[in-house]
Amino acid sequence: MLPVARPPAGGPIVNMMTVDVEDYFHVSVFDGVVPREHWDGLESRVEANTDRLLTMFEEANVRATFFVLGWVCDRVPHLVRRIAALGHEVASHGYGHRLVYDLSPETFREDVRRSKGLLEDASGRPVRGYRAPSFSVTRKSLWALDVLIEEGFEYDASIFPVHHDRYGIPSSPRGPYVVDRAAGSLIEIPGSTVRVGPVNLPIAGGGYFRILPYRWTRFGIAWLNRREQRPAIFYLHPWEIDPDQPPLPATRLGRFRHYRNLHRTEARLRALLRDFAFAAVEDVIPMKQEGAALPLVALPSLS
Repeated sequence: MLPVARPPAGGPIVNMMTVDVEDYFHVSVFDGVVPREHWDGLESRVEANTDRLLTMFEEANVRATFFVLGWVCDRVPHLVRRIAALGHEVASHGYGHRLVYDLSPETFREDVRRSKGLLEDASGRPVRGYRAPSFSVTRKSLWALDVLIEEGFEYDASIFPVHHDRYGIPSSPRGPYVVDRAAGSLIEIPGSTVRVGPVNLPIAGGGYFRILPYRWTRFGIAWLNRREQRPAIFYLHPWEIDPDQPPLPATRLGRFRHYRNLHRTEARLRALLRDFAFAAVEDVIPMKQEGAALPLVALPSLS
């Protein structure tokens, strides 16, 4: 098991709080509904919603990791500067919110390189982490890990060990591990799950947090912390605390996934911040671990 940050002896395990900074119209469920060339003409709500999260984290004394979309940084670089100035970690969510498995390696490299440069210029700090839009590093896009290593990333948070129609590698490890690739290695921090029989059930963020009862998230994180002695990685998006966002057309399933319980997310998040300890990814998972024994996984074996 990877060593993780903990408070003084007897204290709770520290979990990871992460935010995917994108606007409501960037979400994959609206691909094909809102043409990318129309994005600039839509009402942007990402800055105000992210500021609300920043205030909540300040009140709870929580440092978080913000995986910022390069497209957002291009238009509101002062938001990235504010995130960094408040002491949070800035990481990359790519530039154009395109699913990795729909890109060529060359196009993906251009996307992550562009985003990394913008975020580093705005924050004044190195960007060490990446999360793919919609967790789209899957069996058919494992090549993306080689690109991330070559582009200087130290960790990835894009692989979810679950079954889903858009993403997931169900057979991948459930806890943080080191990925062994031809280009080198990096740390993989998978989406958090609880193992029930032969199935991994997601427990910590996004639609799972909004749609399912709060007690499921509370149970899942508590299980990981107490039974498995492992930190959870929680994630959400700024638009998930915004029930007043302009509605967009989608399929019935898409509407359910995107709009369900938006009005409850902020209160649930406040409860979560009271119930568990959180910090940024780089505070919980040491990036440099010379001499440490780490789980080492050769991901091509999962293909």
